[in-house]
Amino acid sequence: MIEIVIMDHLKIHLDSKIGVGLERPTTTPDSFIIFEKTSSGEDNQIHSATFAFQSYSKKSLYEAAKLNEDLKAIIKKMDELPSILSVKLNTDYNFTDTSTKEYRYQAVFDFKY
Repeated sequence: MIEIVIMDHLKIHLDSKIGVGLERPTTTPDSFIIFEKTSSGEDNQIHSATFAFQSYSKKSLYEAAKLNEDLKAIIKKMDELPSILSVKLNTDYNFTDTSTKEYRYQAVFDFKY
């Protein structure tokens, strides 16, 4: 399952103080990342999927942006893994949640595996 590959890769390469998961943690750390598959497909036994990664920071918009940049660098290196054929940044942007006033950025990646 591609979600497990991504989760393991992020946990290895991110600071241990940064939470990573598919769901929002019950108790949120100062910085954390949530990711979800937004679409997927398969052609000639090659799988593809698009994932949205949300980088949160309680401290500042700058910290959310910095976490987003760190995340992008880590994700881009995933194409070095034997199970990943390619990873491409689709887009990233400020995605601050105005209802909760939480700073966050979102990066969207296309994977082939």
